[in-house]
Amino acid sequence: MIPATAEKIEKEDLPRLTFPKEAVHLSEEHRRALEAKLDRARTLGNTEHDKCRILFKDSEGMKYVECTVWSFDKGSIVLKYGNTIPLTRVLDVQMF
Repeated sequence: MIPATAEKIEKEDLPRLTFPKEAVHLSEEHRRALEAKLDRARTLGNTEHDKCRILFKDSEGMKYVECTVWSFDKGSIVLKYGNTIPLTRVLDVQMF
């Protein structure tokens, strides 16, 4: 569930955001679950063009974006148009 305090942004606005270098604090179990969710989001995004919600923190606070995940690695999530979100700043991924 997306917190009511999280601001929705458009994927086209991602390049304007500033992301701190330090990672958000997540347990190792949460990080593994997050990577599994991202793997599913990538698979469904590439085969079915399904969208997901990505909850993350930038320098101003909690935000989310609704988008298709094209790929991800240990450093970042790649979205449509080559926009990226640092993986270390992601809190959750939800399919819808």
